[in-house]
Amino acid sequence: MAFFKKKDTPEVQEPMDLDEVMKKFDRESNVRIWEGVPKIVVTCILAVFSVLCIYVTLWATWLDELRLTTFMAFIVFNGYMIFPAKKGVQKVNYIPWYDIVLMAAGTCSFLYFAINASTIVARFNINTLEVIIGIIGVACLAELCRRSVGFPILIVAGVLLVYAMIWGSTNPSIVARITEMVRVLFYSKEGILSTPVNVCSKYIVMFIIFGAFLERTGIADFFIEIANALVGRFSGGPAKVAVVASALEGMVSGSSVANTVGSGAVTIPLMKRTGYKPEFAAAAEASASTGGQIMPPIMGAAAFLMAETIGMPYSSIVVKAILPAVLYFAGVFITVHLEAKKEGLKGMSKDQLPRLKSLIKQTYLLLPLVLLIYLVGTSTYSIAYAAAIAIVIAIVVSMFKKETRMTPARLLDALAAGARGMISVAVACGIAGIIAGIIGVTGLAYMLFNGIVTLAGNQTIIALFLTMLCCIVLGMGVPTTANYCIMAATCAPILVQMGVPLVAAHFFVFYFGIVADLTPPVALAAYAGAAIAQANPMKTALTSTKLAIGAFIVPYVFALNPVMLLEGDPGFIEVALIIVTSLVGIFGVSAALEGYVFGRMNWMQRILSGAGGLLLIIPGLVTDLAGIALVAVVIVWQIIARKASEGAEAKA
Repeated sequence: MAFFKKKDTPEVQEPMDLDEVMKKFDRESNVRIWEGVPKIVVTCILAVFSVLCIYVTLWATWLDELRLTTFMAFIVFNGYMIFPAKKGVQKVNYIPWYDIVLMAAGTCSFLYFAINASTIVARFNINTLEVIIGIIGVACLAELCRRSVGFPILIVAGVLLVYAMIWGSTNPSIVARITEMVRVLFYSKEGILSTPVNVCSKYIVMFIIFGAFLERTGIADFFIEIANALVGRFSGGPAKVAVVASALEGMVSGSSVANTVGSGAVTIPLMKRTGYKPEFAAAAEASASTGGQIMPPIMGAAAFLMAETIGMPYSSIVVKAILPAVLYFAGVFITVHLEAKKEGLKGMSKDQLPRLKSLIKQTYLLLPLVLLIYLVGTSTYSIAYAAAIAIVIAIVVSMFKKETRMTPARLLDALAAGARGMISVAVACGIAGIIAGIIGVTGLAYMLFNGIVTLAGNQTIIALFLTMLCCIVLGMGVPTTANYCIMAATCAPILVQMGVPLVAAHFFVFYFGIVADLTPPVALAAYAGAAIAQANPMKTALTSTKLAIGAFIVPYVFALNPVMLLEGDPGFIEVALIIVTSLVGIFGVSAALEGYVFGRMNWMQRILSGAGGLLLIIPGLVTDLAGIALVAVVIVWQIIARKASEGAEAKA
């Protein structure tokens, strides 16, 4: 695929390789180059790992420590085989000696634990050799994290580790402190092998493999075609296509950057040709693509972690996530529509739109996804078995077209792609486990809780605001899964103690961790979109934040009124009321930020519209009526002003 670089005039476009964008903003794309026989060997190793994961998940009854350490040993081995030490141009079929040493050292560290798992688990203490092996294992995993995930999460883990070693223990012996820390982080289920890696090895890997197979059926292009058919003809059509396509792709995508580049390669040039400014075009795609991380059923794999953390069925998490996700995309869609109207942008012509008849013939592509959602919603099959069945159906679906037919070579490639996709997720989960382990051992969560409660003065709304800031800062540059693990360990318990329901607290921190992909200074999705649009990165990030205003409003709504998450078995009227008030609130704030409804708004209209939207965040009859009244006043005011302007033009 190619995107277009603006030259001296808008009509002159120069194609550029999307790999440049992915390698710059997505660590997972910065990989070694294997060709010929070495490529076949690497592909086979990765495919074998995928098959092993499927076998262990569905049928094996191994001891947890054996299963998890074997999994991490493969992750470290494959990780160093795939990810080089530096970005940039890579030599073909080359791996330096020091990477081989790190690969061997890290792999052997986890394999040592795997081989001696029963013995180590049976005794509480570890010996000097095991301390050294544990340090090597943690260090090799950290270096792999730097290569495949990035520095932000390592900085958080490093700062916490220093704190734990200096102030987090009362033991005067530095050797004893190191031994205890290694025991907790490497040899117990409170560190690397804690809930994140456990969930990753049991559930997430199956869905990553499923995503790899589904991608090869051509469903991504189908989603874009559907979006074109649904909204392409309306004002500012390409931007609305970006929103709808990203919402659909988000159901199976696990990366906001990959989603931005994948669909943005098509939608961003179209938006620019339609008349959108480069910054807005990039921001529309980035905000919609980031929203894909909150769209069920996959939710960037965080849904599985959330289900395990709060002890709720995965299917229940997915159902509760639907309404907030739809409202988020509705907010982006509203802002895109207002911008199109303000700038007088038209939709795409009929000859640019796909034919409905051809799309109907391709609806079979949705079968694996529909079946997965159905199976997950029943109690007959486990999540892993549901994913396995969906993989088989995806293979069957691929046979319907020659271009996507699953030959042995493509089957091997899909399995290898699934294994490749596991690496960064598993590494991030491992480091997130270290962070959670340190927080648990040192009691930092309790200290953070006391600090926020003191500052908030027992006011829930202030506590929510302070927690939001913590989530955005801690979530910068951190992958979705690790992001949620950190938020769940640090920020969610604070909200629960403040009286926010458990599910709402976890959804709240999850949403604001995701928003970090859009908010400066580490707005990776926005920067990736800006690279495609040849736009100013910082302006794009700020515009993305404005477009994603729904992500800032919706969490407050369900934290203060959990009816949005279908908590407490609400009735139809309650759900309908929360939908209406939330939509009006999002509209009010979006209009205020955009400065347009039926015409350009003056400062007073923008203040009234924004105030009305914010009032609708707070549950209660008085605030709801006041908020709706203020937004209604602005709309009526706009209608009157528009008619007066049209009358004046008619007289002239």
